[in-house]
Amino acid sequence: FFSSRRRHTRLQGDWSSDVCSSDLSTITICNQASSAATFRIAVRPAGATLAAQHYIVYGATVAASDTTTLTLGLTLATTDVITVYASSANLSFNAFGSEITA
Repeated sequence: FFSSRRRHTRLQGDWSSDVCSSDLSTITICNQASSAATFRIAVRPAGATLAAQHYIVYGATVAASDTTTLTLGLTLATTDVITVYASSANLSFNAFGSEITA
């Protein structure tokens, strides 16, 4: 799920599925650092340019050495893109869900 076109830089990344529509059920954010960090998550319909209305989380904090789990239940089209930003390179993001075949 979302692994076929994963691209990322040190503090920001995009995920999308090039196979079919998807049900995004959960995103986990893990902070491996000894200090708190903030993150943002946006869903960009059809890969649109990032805008304020695309954010589903903005400026949320993950405590040091902790994990946050978001239960979402979103249906994404094949062209939708999830964009993440972290204030620290010690945050990792994992998206879980299932692909919907026609």
